[in-house]
Amino acid sequence: MNLRLDVDVQKLEADKLRNGKNKAEEELDSLKTDYKKLRLSIRTAGLGKTLEQWREEIREERNKLDWWERKFQEVQARNEAL
Repeated sequence: MNLRLDVDVQKLEADKLRNGKNKAEEELDSLKTDYKKLRLSIRTAGLGKTLEQWREEIREERNKLDWWERKFQEVQARNEAL
């Protein structure tokens, strides 16, 4: 009788461990998915850029700004001449 109870207790404990393991694996899979989504959003938002990449982007934007300012001044000068 005691032996049978011990076996039943061990089976219950084994089931609990299996269920816990399954839950842990599901949570791990969920964390992996969340991590992949986070990495994708970081790349999409441009947060993964290096300092040099940011500097280059700023340099390009400043060049565009300078070009547009020159164009604006040219148009203003042309309008004043008319």
